[in-house]
Amino acid sequence: MLDINLVRERSELVKKNEKKRSRDTHTVDLVLECDTQWRMMLKKVEDLKHQRNVVSQEINKAKKTKKEKEAQQKIKEMQKVVEEIKKGEEEVQKLLENRDRLLLKLGNMMHSQVPFGKDASENVEIKVWGKKPKFSFPVKHHVELVETLSIADFDASGKTSGHGFYFLKGELGLLNQALLRFAINFMQKKKYIYIEPPLMIHKEVLSAAVDVTEFEKTIYGIEGEDLVLIGTSEHALLGLHAQENFTEKALPRKYYSYSMCFRKEVGAHGINEKGLWRTHQFNKVEQFIFCAPEESEKYFQELLHNSEEILKALKLPYRVLEICSGDLTLWKHRSYDLEVWRPTLNQYGEVMSLSNCTDYQARKLNIKLERQGKREVVHTLNNTALATSRIMVAILENFQTLKGTVKVPKVLWPYMGGVKELGRKNKKQ
Repeated sequence: MLDINLVRERSELVKKNEKKRSRDTHTVDLVLECDTQWRMMLKKVEDLKHQRNVVSQEINKAKKTKKEKEAQQKIKEMQKVVEEIKKGEEEVQKLLENRDRLLLKLGNMMHSQVPFGKDASENVEIKVWGKKPKFSFPVKHHVELVETLSIADFDASGKTSGHGFYFLKGELGLLNQALLRFAINFMQKKKYIYIEPPLMIHKEVLSAAVDVTEFEKTIYGIEGEDLVLIGTSEHALLGLHAQENFTEKALPRKYYSYSMCFRKEVGAHGINEKGLWRTHQFNKVEQFIFCAPEESEKYFQELLHNSEEILKALKLPYRVLEICSGDLTLWKHRSYDLEVWRPTLNQYGEVMSLSNCTDYQARKLNIKLERQGKREVVHTLNNTALATSRIMVAILENFQTLKGTVKVPKVLWPYMGGVKELGRKNKKQ
């Protein structure tokens, strides 16, 4: 959430930011109105508490001087004050919760370079890399390829689990594991710290990471529990240091994690189609950084570089998009998408999402940096290192051959147990 002091002191700037996001600026006024009511009620309660303390001293004095009647009268008066304090504290808490609920509806302050746009159609292409493959034969969709090679089964998963799931078999399963090992080794060489997070987290942690409406749209809840299945390990990593204070020397904290991820994808385009592109369950290696506020832009560029290195190593053509104001989610200060080329669709598809969330996520979980006698909220950044399902789609579709086989990127050979071409019958490869 935004710093309430920013909203109080620079409300017009916050309104300008909301307007650029094509959002109603009236929410800013509602936050300020509720904040004023909260502060007024808080002062009233504090005044009552001061009155209670003064009268308590008078009661003690009256008792010491044997003025029992006066003492009893003041005690009776104080009982009313105590009741007013209790009611006032309840009202203070109610107003504070309402203010913070409204505050959560305000988007993060955007980077000055975020382009203005109404939706995803106006995201800006800032970089393109790699040669798009040219084929002398009709290209096959990845579903056709894997079913012909008998290395995935979507019909069986439909019977066991429904749409959006899959069985990986033989060489495709090896490719999935090879991608994970490659990504893990890559990030380890970058000296990031490896984490395997819990696959369930408290709703409070999730609400600090994303817009609460995500609960219904994408997140699987656990009935009867204050827990949800993670849609990405980013959410669990954010909660890793909840309520902690970092020293300046302890930052940055650079993590990478492997986890299974789970998403409802309610209403998502194509979820009822066979395939690996959009699924309810997938494997992902994630990058996450906690840092001092002045360093988040530097690490934004570092995370971008990491992802580009991975795609280049896999020889996958890609482009980088700057997300425009109308498509930028509430908690993001700035965001890039990295998209790989899909020859079967003749278009790019998103495989990595890079975000600088500044202090927006960490504030609700009270994650701070303590230096020079002051505390300030840390900045958080995240980026996909590699999600295997979509990268497998890109490999299958870009590296297919006339024979119906698929060449494995050379960087993955050490992890494939001698398999260099999916579907090739010659065991010597």
